[in-house]
Amino acid sequence: MTALRVPSGEAETLPEAAEVTISQALGGSFSVEFEGRLYRIDGTQADALGKPALEMHFANAEPGIIKLEHVDQVLRTIYDPEIPVNILDLGLVYARRVEGRTVSIDMTLTAPACGMGDVLRAELIQRLQQVPNVDEVDVKLVFEPLWNRSMLSDVAKLELGML
Repeated sequence: MTALRVPSGEAETLPEAAEVTISQALGGSFSVEFEGRLYRIDGTQADALGKPALEMHFANAEPGIIKLEHVDQVLRTIYDPEIPVNILDLGLVYARRVEGRTVSIDMTLTAPACGMGDVLRAELIQRLQQVPNVDEVDVKLVFEPLWNRSMLSDVAKLELGML
């Protein structure tokens, strides 16, 4: 199974019969420990962990057209590993654009020193490549403006008990 190494975001292949410890399961992704190292396993490979695999279904897909609603659908499946809220409702996505067959995302982190940036970026690229008609994904980490709690959606505030 392919896993993203934390915090580098580098893809590594774990042995097929690897025994891992699941430390978190959100949005179809799993944080696991293997031989003292932390990895993220995409939900599409959850069956390797004995869990139901995440299946992305995109309603109303049209040939040659990338729909922003499909991009948002994917964004809502990516969770900050430390906060049980997806990155769209968390306010980490500053811009999302569709240009031809390319999806471009500008996103931030809850703190510039957050060590999960490369992992989130890699996971986002991996998932967005599943959107119909996407040939290329460009994800940029930006830090202006700095993220703050006012960027949380009402859904996120409710989830976090802040509303």
